[in-house]
Amino acid sequence: MAGKAWEIRTKLKQLQKSFKTVNHYVETIYCSSPNRRASATAQKKSGSSSKVLPIE
Repeated sequence: MAGKAWEIRTKLKQLQKSFKTVNHYVETIYCSSPNRRASATAQKKSGSSSKVLPIE
């Protein structure tokens, strides 16, 4: 994961609804289907840069 601390925390909170652990998320995304990519969906805070990078 890459991004600002608040972006990573927000994404982890979203993912905890679907995955029990980060390891489970990584295995699901990268091992079972190598072409799938997660998208960054964190909400932008005012004053932060407008560039949002995908999770890789």
